[in-house]
Amino acid sequence: MTKRDRIGEPWGGRTPYGRGAEWPVRVDTHLAAGVGEEQVERWVQSASLLHSNGDAMDIAVRGGEVVGVRGRAVDRVNRGRLGPKDLFGWQANASPDRLTTPLVREGGALVPTDWDTAMDRVVRRSRELLDEQGPSALGFYTTGQLFLEEYYTLGVIAHGAIGTSHVDGNTRLCTATAAQALKESFGCDGQPGSYSDIDHADVIALYGHNMAETQTVLWARVLDRLAGPEPPELICVDPRRTEVARLATVHLAPRPGTNVPLMNALLHEIIRTGRVDHDYVEAHTVGYRELARQVEDYPPERAAELCGVPAESIREAARVLGGAERLLSTVLQGFYQSHQATAAAVQVNNVHLLRGMLGKPGAGVLQMNGQPTAQNTRECGADGDLAGFRNWANDSHVADLARIWNIEQSKIPHYSPPTHLMQMVRYAEQGTIRMLWVSGTNPAVSLPELSRIRAVLAQQRLFLVVQDLFLTETAELADVVLPAATWGEKTGTFTNADRTVHLSDKAVDPPGQARPDLDIFLDYARRMDFRDRDGQPLPQWHDAESAFEAWQRCSAGRPCDYTGLSYAKLRGGSGIQWPCDEEHPDGTERLYVDGAFFSAPDYCEDYGKDLVTGAPVEPTEYRAMNPSGKAVIKAAEYLPPHEAPDEEHPFALITGRTLFHFHTRTKTARAPQLDAAAPQVWVELSAADAREHGIAEGDVVEVTSPRGAIRAQARISHLRERVLFVPFHYGYWDLAEDGGRSGEAGDRAANELTVTDWDPASKQPLFKTSAARLTRVGPAPTPAPAPTNTASRPVSPDVPGTRGGADAVAEERLAQERPAEEPSAEGRPDTTGGPR
Repeated sequence: MTKRDRIGEPWGGRTPYGRGAEWPVRVDTHLAAGVGEEQVERWVQSASLLHSNGDAMDIAVRGGEVVGVRGRAVDRVNRGRLGPKDLFGWQANASPDRLTTPLVREGGALVPTDWDTAMDRVVRRSRELLDEQGPSALGFYTTGQLFLEEYYTLGVIAHGAIGTSHVDGNTRLCTATAAQALKESFGCDGQPGSYSDIDHADVIALYGHNMAETQTVLWARVLDRLAGPEPPELICVDPRRTEVARLATVHLAPRPGTNVPLMNALLHEIIRTGRVDHDYVEAHTVGYRELARQVEDYPPERAAELCGVPAESIREAARVLGGAERLLSTVLQGFYQSHQATAAAVQVNNVHLLRGMLGKPGAGVLQMNGQPTAQNTRECGADGDLAGFRNWANDSHVADLARIWNIEQSKIPHYSPPTHLMQMVRYAEQGTIRMLWVSGTNPAVSLPELSRIRAVLAQQRLFLVVQDLFLTETAELADVVLPAATWGEKTGTFTNADRTVHLSDKAVDPPGQARPDLDIFLDYARRMDFRDRDGQPLPQWHDAESAFEAWQRCSAGRPCDYTGLSYAKLRGGSGIQWPCDEEHPDGTERLYVDGAFFSAPDYCEDYGKDLVTGAPVEPTEYRAMNPSGKAVIKAAEYLPPHEAPDEEHPFALITGRTLFHFHTRTKTARAPQLDAAAPQVWVELSAADAREHGIAEGDVVEVTSPRGAIRAQARISHLRERVLFVPFHYGYWDLAEDGGRSGEAGDRAANELTVTDWDPASKQPLFKTSAARLTRVGPAPTPAPAPTNTASRPVSPDVPGTRGGADAVAEERLAQERPAEEPSAEGRPDTTGGPR
């Protein structure tokens, strides 16, 4: 057994393995100070909630409290490993400032009350608005952190019982482009690839995906391949010199907003050098000729001029991609939150379609997710789409959903595309949405152009309901605040980025009067007296397992088929990948194995959109273009960003994540080890730009955009020149007793600066194409409070390294070191063997 500082060494020790071999088991454990494994009373099965990887773990319980976590060796996703947020994030559950009672606004202030009073206000306002204005007066904005059962219930209430199309999740900020790119190419959401493709790939390409920080355990899998025989080559596309870039065979650092010309140049070279699998393209795709014509205009020299990347580096990357025998590609926010997001992400799919690299070990695409349950938001209809990947533009799909819910088809809104978040904000601003119910997210920090967002949420005419764990910046503006239970305090399932479904059991009671989100939604439905066509309650289920069974019926026959799963089947072993049905009782590791896609006109989830205007493709147009349901190769031309750097604002501003925090830090800032690793916001800039502006490491600087300004200490890093990076996590709740903004120190939330703009196809807001100006304010006595072991690594060797100390030590135990009868999640001897 090894003990290791997992803040200083986030990815833990190496367990090298070779191509095609099985990833070795390594079980990571962290318990509260003074607690040994022999003192743990129960281990309760769960999976990680603070990222999208889906690391399976057991929650340690003692005396009715969570006292630590341990990775699950049996699970296919992590083989026992846990990342820093897994190991330390659980401590937030027991924070003394958890919401424990409902709050209502009285005389301008939020005051404690009981559930009846709070829910009566929500129900009364709902009924008033339904009578006065109809369903479109109500909107729901949820998260990527609830459970499948909760999303499905919310979707049924919003779409089926109320009939509003104003439903979205904060997954709009992180994975809307993933979903749309998959729909554009394959006719339906759902990852073609699998995490196990890392075991077989000879080339792994990461496009705007800082896997080392966003999915630490998956990156540990890559590190173990790199440390073993036959290591894969890595391609990294990222303007920052991330840990991925440091180990890449080729690192391409394009100018922000130029991903499309870069991808077009790579495709140009793949075609020019004869690396296209024409048999596969002919048999399984449509659209190749248009793509070939389009990318003729993007030789590497032209892309080099647009992107600021050497033409020879583009040729080298294309050579590696074109020569791969097994190519795995992953994509994340560097593409999704940038200009022409969907167009660029689709070109990654095109690389695989041209090379026939789908459906076999090591050959796949992972259009990644940013949050733990983002996939469920999309599957269940809590992002505005119809449940079960049904097509809102296909009347037979709507009729099928009405049959399942036993309601009139006309009740389900489907006469136009679902309302996306930024449009909902606009409707609230204009006064047509009069009630907004926010669950598990914090738009007062996470949305672009915060001064506008705060003004919209604070309107007197908007009835704002917030359902959360803490009094967030958004909750402070609410009319009613509902205290919610969280991970470990309720039971449910969730699905990670490679379609693996995990069960998370309740380990302890929630504090005070806090309730599971499912119970709150069902309570609302009962008080509203929603009924189906037979006068039965809508929804009819009453707890998590009955909600899961209802979802199974909804998913039957659809691409995300859960009918072969059950709580009993998920309990005790590994997570299982959907589709899991009678034909695939053990789940499905990879989609599109035989070149058959979910894209038939009568079956597909989406007919696609124009990548420039976002206009939906008409059903008749799609049928004519793709009558036999092949994959769609979709070309895109480059268009300049709406807001480019200029003389007044000469920098391109990009925002993003850091390894040690999640979303707006409501949980991670309450975990001491994570908070100490990145306690304050910072601004990154290149050494050349620092010299030009007379800025030293740690100096206080001001970043100004056309929308606002923030102040922070400067980290001089290996960032591309003329680019600034600011982590988006930092709001204001921990700066003053009243939760107000920072006053004399200046604002610090990155989204004070970002532009209101979104991708035309996915409607995902763009956080990586704003223009900004940089000004030195003055010196500071310390280096910037940024980690040194991430993409924020300083240029200067004199900055002290990031360490966690004794409180951040976790145990790592290899397979041969594990006790023969280690207790399982059910308290039985653990007889688990290898992965599925």
